[in-house]
Amino acid sequence: MKFGVPLPIGHISPPGEFQSMAAVRELAQGVEALGIDGVSTSEHPIPDAEWLRSDPTGHDCVDPFTALAFVAAMTSRLKVYTNVLVLPYRNPFLTAKAASTLAVLSDNRLMLGVGIGYQKAEFEALGVPFKERGPLTDEALETIRQVWAGGPIVKQGRYFHATGNEARPVPSPTPPIWIGGGSDAAIVRAARLGDGWIPHFSVPTNDPIIMKASVVSMRHFAEKTARLRELREEYGQTGPFDIAPRPPVTPKALDRAEADQFLEAVHQLHEAGANWVWTPLPAPSRAGFLENAAWYAEEVIARFRA
Repeated sequence: MKFGVPLPIGHISPPGEFQSMAAVRELAQGVEALGIDGVSTSEHPIPDAEWLRSDPTGHDCVDPFTALAFVAAMTSRLKVYTNVLVLPYRNPFLTAKAASTLAVLSDNRLMLGVGIGYQKAEFEALGVPFKERGPLTDEALETIRQVWAGGPIVKQGRYFHATGNEARPVPSPTPPIWIGGGSDAAIVRAARLGDGWIPHFSVPTNDPIIMKASVVSMRHFAEKTARLRELREEYGQTGPFDIAPRPPVTPKALDRAEADQFLEAVHQLHEAGANWVWTPLPAPSRAGFLENAAWYAEEVIARFRA
Protein backbone atom coordinates (compact mmCIF):
# COMPACT_ATOMS: atom_id res chain seq x y z
CA MET A 1 0.00 0.00 0.00
CA LYS A 2 1.20 3.49 -0.89
CA PHE A 3 0.02 6.76 0.61
CA GLY A 4 -0.51 10.16 -0.96
CA VAL A 5 -1.66 13.61 0.13
CA PRO A 6 -2.75 16.69 -1.79
CA LEU A 7 -0.25 19.51 -1.33
CA PRO A 8 -2.05 22.67 -0.09
CA ILE A 9 -0.32 24.92 -2.63
CA GLY A 10 -3.70 25.87 -4.04
CA HIS A 11 -4.55 27.65 -0.77
CA ILE A 12 -4.62 31.41 -1.20
CA SER A 13 -4.99 32.09 2.54
CA PRO A 14 -3.01 33.16 4.45
CA PRO A 15 -1.58 35.22 1.57
CA GLY A 16 1.90 34.03 0.61
CA GLU A 17 1.90 31.14 3.07
CA PHE A 18 1.46 28.41 0.46
CA GLN A 19 1.92 30.03 -2.93
CA SER A 20 5.61 30.80 -3.26
CA MET A 21 8.73 28.96 -4.34
CA ALA A 22 9.88 28.73 -0.73
CA ALA A 23 6.55 27.22 0.28
CA VAL A 24 6.59 24.59 -2.46
CA ARG A 25 10.17 23.65 -1.56
CA GLU A 26 9.43 23.36 2.17
CA LEU A 27 6.21 21.39 1.72
CA ALA A 28 7.47 19.02 -0.99
CA GLN A 29 10.78 18.24 0.68
CA GLY A 30 9.13 17.92 4.07
CA VAL A 31 6.58 15.41 2.81
CA GLU A 32 9.25 13.43 0.97
CA ALA A 33 11.43 13.26 4.09
CA LEU A 34 8.48 11.81 6.04
CA GLY A 35 8.23 8.84 3.69
CA ILE A 36 4.90 9.77 2.10
CA ASP A 37 4.80 8.25 -1.37
CA GLY A 38 3.10 10.88 -3.52
CA VAL A 39 1.52 14.32 -3.68
CA SER A 40 -1.20 15.69 -5.90
CA THR A 41 -2.91 18.80 -7.16
CA SER A 42 -6.42 19.22 -8.55
CA GLU A 43 -7.66 21.27 -11.50
CA HIS A 44 -10.20 24.06 -11.85
CA PRO A 45 -8.87 26.67 -14.30
CA ILE A 46 -11.93 28.96 -14.17
CA PRO A 47 -14.57 27.55 -11.80
CA ASP A 48 -18.01 28.92 -11.02
CA ALA A 49 -17.53 31.78 -8.51
CA GLU A 50 -20.50 30.74 -6.35
CA TRP A 51 -19.13 27.20 -6.08
CA LEU A 52 -15.68 28.55 -5.27
CA ARG A 53 -16.93 30.84 -2.51
CA SER A 54 -19.83 28.97 -0.91
CA ASP A 55 -20.03 25.27 -1.85
CA PRO A 56 -18.56 22.81 0.71
CA THR A 57 -16.56 21.20 -2.11
CA GLY A 58 -15.26 24.52 -3.48
CA HIS A 59 -11.50 25.03 -3.46
CA ASP A 60 -8.78 26.99 -5.22
CA CYS A 61 -6.35 25.32 -7.61
CA VAL A 62 -3.01 26.03 -9.20
CA ASP A 63 -2.23 24.79 -12.69
CA PRO A 64 -1.40 21.12 -12.11
CA PHE A 65 1.41 20.63 -14.63
CA THR A 66 3.20 23.82 -13.63
CA ALA A 67 2.85 23.16 -9.91
CA LEU A 68 3.89 19.52 -10.08
CA ALA A 69 6.92 20.43 -12.19
CA PHE A 70 8.09 22.66 -9.31
CA VAL A 71 7.47 19.83 -6.84
CA ALA A 72 9.34 17.29 -8.95
CA ALA A 73 12.29 19.65 -9.42
CA MET A 74 12.65 20.06 -5.66
CA THR A 75 12.46 16.35 -4.77
CA SER A 76 14.06 13.12 -5.92
CA ARG A 77 11.75 10.26 -4.90
CA LEU A 78 8.29 11.72 -4.42
CA LYS A 79 5.63 10.66 -6.94
CA VAL A 80 3.43 13.43 -8.37
CA TYR A 81 -0.08 12.98 -9.70
CA THR A 82 -3.00 15.00 -10.97
CA ASN A 83 -6.22 14.44 -9.06
CA VAL A 84 -7.75 15.00 -11.43
CA LEU A 85 -6.90 16.66 -14.74
CA VAL A 86 -10.08 17.37 -16.72
CA LEU A 87 -9.29 15.95 -20.15
CA PRO A 88 -12.03 17.68 -22.22
CA TYR A 89 -10.73 21.12 -21.20
CA ARG A 90 -7.81 21.01 -23.63
CA ASN A 91 -6.61 19.58 -26.91
CA PRO A 92 -5.29 16.04 -26.22
CA PHE A 93 -2.01 16.73 -28.02
CA LEU A 94 -1.29 19.56 -25.57
CA THR A 95 -2.10 17.26 -22.66
CA ALA A 96 0.14 14.53 -24.05
CA LYS A 97 3.01 17.01 -24.54
CA ALA A 98 2.74 18.49 -21.03
CA ALA A 99 2.51 15.07 -19.39
CA SER A 100 5.39 13.70 -21.48
CA THR A 101 7.61 16.61 -20.55
CA LEU A 102 6.84 16.29 -16.84
CA ALA A 103 7.34 12.53 -16.92
CA VAL A 104 10.70 12.75 -18.69
CA LEU A 105 12.09 15.60 -16.58
CA SER A 106 10.92 14.05 -13.29
CA ASP A 107 12.56 10.69 -14.02
CA ASN A 108 9.18 9.02 -14.57
CA ARG A 109 7.49 10.05 -11.33
CA LEU A 110 4.19 11.20 -12.85
CA MET A 111 0.82 9.46 -12.53
CA LEU A 112 -1.77 11.15 -14.74
CA GLY A 113 -5.10 11.14 -12.91
CA VAL A 114 -7.89 12.25 -15.26
CA GLY A 115 -11.63 12.82 -15.27
CA ILE A 116 -14.45 14.11 -17.44
CA GLY A 117 -15.31 17.15 -15.29
CA TYR A 118 -18.67 18.23 -13.92
CA GLN A 119 -18.96 22.03 -13.78
CA LYS A 120 -21.09 23.25 -16.66
CA ALA A 121 -20.14 26.88 -16.03
CA GLU A 122 -16.45 26.02 -16.30
CA PHE A 123 -16.98 24.16 -19.57
CA GLU A 124 -18.87 27.15 -20.96
CA ALA A 125 -16.13 29.56 -19.90
CA LEU A 126 -13.57 27.39 -21.69
CA GLY A 127 -15.71 26.99 -24.81
CA VAL A 128 -16.09 23.22 -24.50
CA PRO A 129 -19.48 21.50 -25.04
CA PHE A 130 -20.55 20.13 -21.65
CA LYS A 131 -22.68 17.35 -23.14
CA GLU A 132 -19.72 16.03 -25.11
CA ARG A 133 -17.38 15.64 -22.14
CA GLY A 134 -17.65 11.83 -22.02
CA PRO A 135 -16.82 11.20 -25.71
CA LEU A 136 -14.15 13.92 -25.60
CA THR A 137 -12.52 12.16 -22.64
CA ASP A 138 -12.45 8.80 -24.43
CA GLU A 139 -11.08 10.45 -27.56
CA ALA A 140 -8.37 12.17 -25.53
CA LEU A 141 -7.34 8.94 -23.81
CA GLU A 142 -7.05 7.13 -27.12
CA THR A 143 -5.12 10.03 -28.67
CA ILE A 144 -2.68 10.36 -25.76
CA ARG A 145 -1.94 6.64 -26.00
CA GLN A 146 -1.20 7.08 -29.72
CA VAL A 147 1.13 10.01 -29.06
CA TRP A 148 3.00 8.06 -26.40
CA ALA A 149 3.42 5.10 -28.75
CA GLY A 150 5.67 7.32 -30.88
CA GLY A 151 5.72 8.10 -34.58
CA PRO A 152 3.48 10.18 -36.85
CA ILE A 153 -0.24 10.35 -36.11
CA VAL A 154 -3.08 10.50 -38.61
CA LYS A 155 -6.31 11.02 -36.72
CA GLN A 156 -9.56 12.92 -37.20
CA GLY A 157 -11.01 14.05 -33.91
CA ARG A 158 -14.13 15.95 -33.05
CA TYR A 159 -12.24 19.25 -32.96
CA PHE A 160 -8.82 18.42 -34.43
CA HIS A 161 -7.30 16.82 -37.50
CA ALA A 162 -3.79 15.34 -37.41
CA THR A 163 -2.43 14.53 -40.87
CA GLY A 164 0.92 12.97 -40.00
CA ASN A 165 1.97 15.01 -36.99
CA GLU A 166 4.46 13.79 -34.40
CA ALA A 167 5.10 14.81 -30.78
CA ARG A 168 8.34 14.27 -28.90
CA PRO A 169 9.71 13.45 -26.35
CA VAL A 170 8.07 10.05 -26.01
CA PRO A 171 8.20 8.99 -22.35
CA SER A 172 9.49 5.51 -21.58
CA PRO A 173 7.90 4.05 -19.62
CA THR A 174 4.70 5.97 -20.24
CA PRO A 175 2.98 7.51 -17.20
CA PRO A 176 0.18 5.40 -15.76
CA ILE A 177 -3.23 6.95 -16.42
CA TRP A 178 -5.63 6.80 -13.48
CA ILE A 179 -9.32 7.33 -14.25
CA GLY A 180 -11.40 9.29 -11.76
CA GLY A 181 -15.07 8.86 -10.90
CA GLY A 182 -17.31 6.18 -9.45
CA SER A 183 -20.04 6.05 -12.10
CA ASP A 184 -20.65 2.99 -14.23
CA ALA A 185 -19.22 4.84 -17.24
CA ALA A 186 -16.06 5.70 -15.28
CA ILE A 187 -15.58 2.05 -14.33
CA VAL A 188 -15.86 0.99 -17.97
CA ARG A 189 -13.46 3.77 -19.00
CA ALA A 190 -10.94 2.75 -16.33
CA ALA A 191 -11.11 -0.91 -17.32
CA ARG A 192 -10.82 -0.24 -21.05
CA LEU A 193 -8.46 2.72 -21.25
CA GLY A 194 -6.83 3.20 -17.85
CA ASP A 195 -3.93 1.95 -15.77
CA GLY A 196 -5.74 2.72 -12.54
CA TRP A 197 -8.86 4.03 -10.84
CA ILE A 198 -8.88 7.01 -8.45
CA PRO A 199 -12.35 7.35 -6.89
CA HIS A 200 -13.59 9.27 -3.88
CA PHE A 201 -16.35 8.52 -1.42
CA SER A 202 -19.41 10.77 -1.26
CA VAL A 203 -18.93 14.30 0.02
CA PRO A 204 -21.50 16.79 1.38
CA THR A 205 -22.89 18.50 -1.71
CA ASN A 206 -26.18 19.03 -3.49
CA ASP A 207 -24.59 18.54 -6.91
CA PRO A 208 -26.18 15.40 -8.44
CA ILE A 209 -23.28 14.96 -10.87
CA ILE A 210 -20.77 14.73 -8.02
CA MET A 211 -22.98 12.29 -6.14
CA LYS A 212 -23.38 10.08 -9.20
CA ALA A 213 -19.60 9.96 -9.57
CA SER A 214 -18.98 9.09 -5.91
CA VAL A 215 -18.59 5.82 -4.05
CA VAL A 216 -21.10 5.70 -1.20
CA SER A 217 -19.98 2.79 1.03
CA MET A 218 -17.32 0.14 1.50
CA ARG A 219 -19.70 -2.40 0.02
CA HIS A 220 -20.20 -0.15 -3.00
CA PHE A 221 -16.42 0.16 -3.37
CA ALA A 222 -15.96 -3.61 -3.24
CA GLU A 223 -18.68 -4.06 -5.86
CA LYS A 224 -17.00 -1.51 -8.14
CA THR A 225 -13.55 -3.09 -7.82
CA ALA A 226 -15.03 -6.53 -8.55
CA ARG A 227 -16.72 -5.12 -11.65
CA LEU A 228 -13.43 -3.52 -12.69
CA ARG A 229 -11.68 -6.87 -12.56
CA GLU A 230 -14.43 -8.48 -14.63
CA LEU A 231 -14.30 -5.76 -17.26
CA ARG A 232 -10.51 -5.78 -17.50
CA GLU A 233 -10.64 -9.50 -18.15
CA GLU A 234 -13.30 -8.98 -20.83
CA TYR A 235 -11.16 -6.31 -22.51
CA GLY A 236 -8.05 -8.49 -22.30
CA GLN A 237 -6.23 -5.98 -20.07
CA THR A 238 -3.51 -7.76 -18.12
CA GLY A 239 -1.02 -5.00 -17.25
CA PRO A 240 -0.45 -3.41 -13.84
CA PHE A 241 -3.49 -1.60 -12.47
CA ASP A 242 -3.65 0.76 -9.48
CA ILE A 243 -6.69 1.39 -7.31
CA ALA A 244 -6.25 4.65 -5.40
CA PRO A 245 -9.32 5.75 -3.41
CA ARG A 246 -9.74 8.51 -0.92
CA PRO A 247 -11.07 6.74 2.22
CA PRO A 248 -14.52 7.66 3.55
CA VAL A 249 -13.01 9.22 6.70
CA THR A 250 -10.80 12.32 6.65
CA PRO A 251 -8.31 13.05 9.47
CA LYS A 252 -9.19 16.25 11.31
CA ALA A 253 -8.59 15.93 15.07
CA LEU A 254 -5.39 13.95 14.47
CA ASP A 255 -5.51 11.82 17.60
CA ARG A 256 -5.05 8.08 18.18
CA ALA A 257 -8.77 7.34 17.95
CA GLU A 258 -8.95 9.05 14.57
CA ALA A 259 -5.86 7.19 13.39
CA ASP A 260 -7.45 3.91 14.40
CA GLN A 261 -10.62 4.76 12.48
CA PHE A 262 -8.63 5.77 9.41
CA LEU A 263 -6.47 2.64 9.59
CA GLU A 264 -9.55 0.44 9.75
CA ALA A 265 -10.81 2.08 6.55
CA VAL A 266 -7.42 1.60 4.87
CA HIS A 267 -7.40 -2.10 5.77
CA GLN A 268 -10.90 -2.55 4.34
CA LEU A 269 -9.94 -0.76 1.14
CA HIS A 270 -6.76 -2.82 0.83
CA GLU A 271 -8.74 -6.05 1.24
CA ALA A 272 -11.04 -4.90 -1.57
CA GLY A 273 -8.10 -4.29 -3.91
CA ALA A 274 -6.71 -0.81 -3.22
CA ASN A 275 -2.94 -0.36 -3.41
CA TRP A 276 -2.91 3.44 -2.92
CA VAL A 277 -4.90 5.72 -0.62
CA TRP A 278 -4.87 9.49 -0.45
CA THR A 279 -6.41 12.00 1.92
CA PRO A 280 -6.25 15.75 2.49
CA LEU A 281 -4.76 16.94 5.77
CA PRO A 282 -5.54 20.15 7.68
CA ALA A 283 -3.29 22.99 6.54
CA PRO A 284 -3.62 26.01 8.84
CA SER A 285 -0.07 27.01 7.88
CA ARG A 286 2.99 25.44 6.29
CA ALA A 287 4.33 24.40 9.66
CA GLY A 288 0.91 23.14 10.69
CA PHE A 289 0.52 21.08 7.54
CA LEU A 290 3.94 19.47 8.00
CA GLU A 291 3.15 18.68 11.64
CA ASN A 292 -0.04 16.99 10.49
CA ALA A 293 1.84 15.14 7.75
CA ALA A 294 4.29 13.89 10.41
CA TRP A 295 1.33 12.60 12.45
CA TYR A 296 -0.01 10.86 9.33
CA ALA A 297 3.35 9.27 8.60
CA GLU A 298 3.75 7.99 12.15
CA GLU A 299 0.20 7.13 13.20
CA VAL A 300 -1.12 5.82 9.89
CA ILE A 301 1.59 4.87 7.41
CA ALA A 302 4.12 3.40 9.84
CA ARG A 303 1.45 1.51 11.80
CA PHE A 304 -0.11 0.10 8.64
CA ARG A 305 3.24 -1.12 7.33
CA ALA A 306 4.17 -2.58 10.70
